[in-house]
Amino acid sequence: MNSPRHGICSLALGVALSATGWASSGALAQETMYVAGYGGSFERLMRESVIPPFEKANTIKIEYVAGQSTATLAKLQAQRSKQEIDIAIVDDGPMYQAVQFGFCAPIQKAPVLDDIYPIAKLADQAIAFGIGVTAPVYNTKIFKEKGLPVPTSWGDLGNSAYKGQLALLGAASTTGLHGLIMVARAKGGGEANIDPGFKAFKDEIRPNIVTFAPSAPKLEELLQSGEIAMTVVARSRAVALKKEGLPLQAVEPKEGAAALMVTMCPVVDSDVPAQAQKFIQHMLSPEIQKVFAKAGYGPVNRKTELTEEEKEGLAVGDEAVGKLAKIDWPVVNQNRAAWTQRWNREVER
Repeated sequence: MNSPRHGICSLALGVALSATGWASSGALAQETMYVAGYGGSFERLMRESVIPPFEKANTIKIEYVAGQSTATLAKLQAQRSKQEIDIAIVDDGPMYQAVQFGFCAPIQKAPVLDDIYPIAKLADQAIAFGIGVTAPVYNTKIFKEKGLPVPTSWGDLGNSAYKGQLALLGAASTTGLHGLIMVARAKGGGEANIDPGFKAFKDEIRPNIVTFAPSAPKLEELLQSGEIAMTVVARSRAVALKKEGLPLQAVEPKEGAAALMVTMCPVVDSDVPAQAQKFIQHMLSPEIQKVFAKAGYGPVNRKTELTEEEKEGLAVGDEAVGKLAKIDWPVVNQNRAAWTQRWNREVER
């Protein structure tokens, strides 16, 4: 029997198929799985390269529901009593909330899990399928022309030599939040003691800043125009801009670059729990991990084979992954709203 969430759709489909004489063909027997994840280029990647081979191998139809992490989390909250989503794809911060709120079902053991880096295993119910890296990046040409010192620490964002050369995103964004946390760590604090980060931004970093950009694309515009010489962005974007001819170099801070993990979980009370588990395994397979790596997401599966060119900008291998700074999202999620308010009041005013 179809569940209530598919009842209306199935009825309409049945009428349409009956009208064309197809109702007895068995087409109605095909199951449907709902996957909610990011839109834009990620959605195209999913629809073109990730979903089709799974549908073909498992005789299932996947409906992709595009939306930002916060929107997907809101859907899970709104549909708590009758979930419509079978697989949720969100950033690591919101995923910890999804697990905390009880939206995610346990991930079943499978051989592929033995090949996954420990950093990717958020909880028994959630796992990352790609690792992004947030780091300071700088224009090597401008730095050379102006004789600017190459930064070695997140704390160096406050070096007065960079006055008028820096633009950042605010702490309401994940990238900006990474910057606040990592500066706090550089100054002796961290997620559990964010005060050193705020003090450094107010007293040292803010005087260097040309503007707090409203979006990552705007930061890229400022880099491309030469209006700034340094910012904090996803390292994969820096590599992409470098391939377009912009002389960018990512910093390897002594505190580590911040890991931004794209994660997934099977949703509780799924109509297709077995297929949902298979989809998790599909996303973690070396073949699909290579697809994500080519799009700028570092692989979480050790057995993913990449060329040297494909590895550029990504954290690949136990050593590189081990150097990344993992954010303590349970602590951050408890304080994020207050930090954003404080940021708007004390820093970006």
